[in-house]
Amino acid sequence: MTRALAHPSQHAPSTSVSRAFRRPRASATTVCATTNDLEDVAVRVREARKRFTPDGAAAPVTALDGVWLDVKRGTLFMLLGPNGCGKSTLLRTLAGLGTLDSGEADAPERKAFVFQNPDHQVIMPTVGADVGFGLGRNPDMSEREIRERVVRALKTVNLSDEDAYERQTSTLSGGQKQRVAIAGALVEEPELLLLDELTTFLDEADQRQVIESVRRAVDESNGRTTAIWVTHRLEELEFCDGAAYMENGRVRKVGTGREIRAFIRQMQDAYVPAL
Repeated sequence: MTRALAHPSQHAPSTSVSRAFRRPRASATTVCATTNDLEDVAVRVREARKRFTPDGAAAPVTALDGVWLDVKRGTLFMLLGPNGCGKSTLLRTLAGLGTLDSGEADAPERKAFVFQNPDHQVIMPTVGADVGFGLGRNPDMSEREIRERVVRALKTVNLSDEDAYERQTSTLSGGQKQRVAIAGALVEEPELLLLDELTTFLDEADQRQVIESVRRAVDESNGRTTAIWVTHRLEELEFCDGAAYMENGRVRKVGTGREIRAFIRQMQDAYVPAL
């Protein structure tokens, strides 16, 4: 396990749940989602705190305010919340892209991060070259072994047609590029897959294919891979094993996808009459 850690990223809200995230809260109760079974936990966060000063701001803001969270090994776990709630900061922290001010964030050494915009990650001219790019650093792997690993990863993300390996990345749709980026992460056989709002710019069909690819990757890993997925979209909760809702730098609620969806709907219902 490694302690690792990030600066926040803020994105425009998805219209599917943004109404739930505008409701002001008079108080917040920190939820401690923890377990005593250390062998069953892939990610463990304790009292994580992070403040930063945005460009042009006069004072720092609190991104993480004492977060406690455990994520079970071999599951697809989702983080939801309004812009600025700390979910992307927490994800990037687990990726090892920065440091916490205090607290702990323990995650496996072998991990992979997939960005919101696949153009920041898919950079090689062909699909096969892009997915296998990281494997080329391993002098002990033959070209045949690399190709077999790449083809296997492409099959997991449902890009298994005959010409997929040689296809030009410039001809791919946004959803196909995102799946290539996921395959590029999976080919490294990570224990932890970190995914930051992958479906924000995708249409409904591409959105479903991308999330189904991640769901399949977790299921086919037989418990070896854990995925943490940051999203604004309530409909994606049907694919997860567990989820957490964050607000003001804290975890407010942890539960199943159905429980988190009901919690957000309750917030919506309470907010709308107050308008």
